[in-house]
Amino acid sequence: MIMKASELRAKDTAELNNELIELLKAQFSLRMQLATQQLSNTSQLGKVRKDIARVRTILGQKAVAK
Repeated sequence: MIMKASELRAKDTAELNNELIELLKAQFSLRMQLATQQLSNTSQLGKVRKDIARVRTILGQKAVAK
């Protein structure tokens, strides 16, 4: 599920916003699983956080470039 920045740069702003929404939903789901002690692989949280940061960074770069 880990995305590369080059893959993200190829997408347009609408696709990136949709990707961000999906990642935020996944992060919420993982946090709920962690709180209810149903999450077995806790490293998923960090990976999703980094993906969110990656998408937000690319969105910011695209906003400045316009």
